[in-house]
Amino acid sequence: SFIGEESVAAGGGSVLTDNPTWIIDPIDGTTNFVHRFPFVAVSIGFVVNKKMEFGVVYSCVEDKMYTARKGKGAFCNGQKLQVSGQEDITKSLLVTELGSNRDPEAIKIVLSNMERLLSIPIHG
Repeated sequence: SFIGEESVAAGGGSVLTDNPTWIIDPIDGTTNFVHRFPFVAVSIGFVVNKKMEFGVVYSCVEDKMYTARKGKGAFCNGQKLQVSGQEDITKSLLVTELGSNRDPEAIKIVLSNMERLLSIPIHG
């Protein structure tokens, strides 16, 4: 099966089944792309039985290829990636994104989530 983010965003329906499925977003960061903000990627995932098996993200402007496979780790341009050993949340960096949905109910949910996140004593 095949699920394309752009067709779903345009109103086309999509159902994830247990079938092997490719999930593709050819312009991940469409708003960034439109505004010439350099964080744009091509994102491809492969799912079987509704579980992610592997994914590939190509950051076009940076010329970086991120790959990951279930149980095998994640890589950037072939170099193994790892999470930091930081366990103290007060020394962590929080990164978030507001999304593009401007529906009043969606905005309420996003702002409520942001309020909860911003109350955490983080470094930045």
